[in-house]
Amino acid sequence: MVIRQLRSEEFDASMNLSEYAFQYKLPSEKRASAKERFKAEQVWGAFEDGTLEAKLTIIPFQVYIQGRVVPMGGIAGVATWPENRRQGHVANLLSHALHTMNEAGQMLSFLHPFLIPFYRKFGWEVYCEYKKYSIPVAKFPKKVEVEGKVRRDIKDIEVLDSLYNRFAVRYNGTLKRDLDWWENSVLDDEGKSAVFYSKSGEPEGYVLYKVENRELVIDEFVFLNEQARQGLWTFLANHDSMVTGASLKLVPSDDILPFLLPDPRIGQENYPYFMGRIVNAKSFIETYAFRGNSSQKKQLIYIEDKYAPWNDGLWAWNISNEGSATLIRVEGERAEADLRCDIGTLTALMLGYKRPTEMARYGSVSGHAAALEWFEEIIPQAQTALFDHF
Repeated sequence: MVIRQLRSEEFDASMNLSEYAFQYKLPSEKRASAKERFKAEQVWGAFEDGTLEAKLTIIPFQVYIQGRVVPMGGIAGVATWPENRRQGHVANLLSHALHTMNEAGQMLSFLHPFLIPFYRKFGWEVYCEYKKYSIPVAKFPKKVEVEGKVRRDIKDIEVLDSLYNRFAVRYNGTLKRDLDWWENSVLDDEGKSAVFYSKSGEPEGYVLYKVENRELVIDEFVFLNEQARQGLWTFLANHDSMVTGASLKLVPSDDILPFLLPDPRIGQENYPYFMGRIVNAKSFIETYAFRGNSSQKKQLIYIEDKYAPWNDGLWAWNISNEGSATLIRVEGERAEADLRCDIGTLTALMLGYKRPTEMARYGSVSGHAAALEWFEEIIPQAQTALFDHF
């Protein structure tokens, strides 16, 4: 088996595999457009005798972590022909992808799993979830008079992106979008938009939505303050003669809209979403801002990482009074460590999706009581989210 990047003339082989694996068929005009946008260098394939048997795509992204931008490799389009399954092709591709992302300096990797247990084996772990709401018209938020106005059909990406960034930076794991992503993955011809402007004319929030089958389908709801939230909801509620209700998806897990409704008994669902993985533990930890001034400055941690051997092993983890860290590999066995966890658990902890004490309670982290207390103390509280899909 040979693993290599695809060539531009292999678009049809790649698309044929995607269509079969994901059970869809692109119309000829969309296929032609996809061919123009095909980035062969991002697609890695497993070949036998020159035939493409499995593939995946590594998309270079940037994501917000603690308010700063971190390079991330997005894994997408993992596919194999049914006759080639369970032959190790995808495992080999994922292992190769980790080496490729590490060499490219992508400290993190995210993916949307078709099966969570499958990717957990390779070190990816759930790092975020979203809420989904279904709200009948009778339970819409109250219409409120606010100072400011809503303008429809605002597709000015500069305005939308500025608002998005100020909202997304509050969370760990959100994408730093570029122009191409906005044009081809966020906005579409069928979607509608509305922006809330304050009395002074400043944009303070937006909503991306559709009206389908007498339902408001709200794809993205971004607000910087309560006035913007109320103004946008009043705009949406004024569709009450046109629709029977609204559905919202990809709502951040810390959202409290139901509590703010006149009647919070609406359809609600929490859904585990994307998985994340630290690609290079040393680089990621040494660029992370920890809580300083801990009584303990150093602990030994054993990181288990079968598929990224540069992470696997015993490390001396030092934290300065200012919260900067060093992670230095040391000789020693697992039993010598003060703390022990696998790379997936470490990812969930470092991104803020779970807490060390919580994970220790269920056996995902082990160690001495003092070391576990240190672990809990140094990692800041955070919320995770993702408003995109790839």
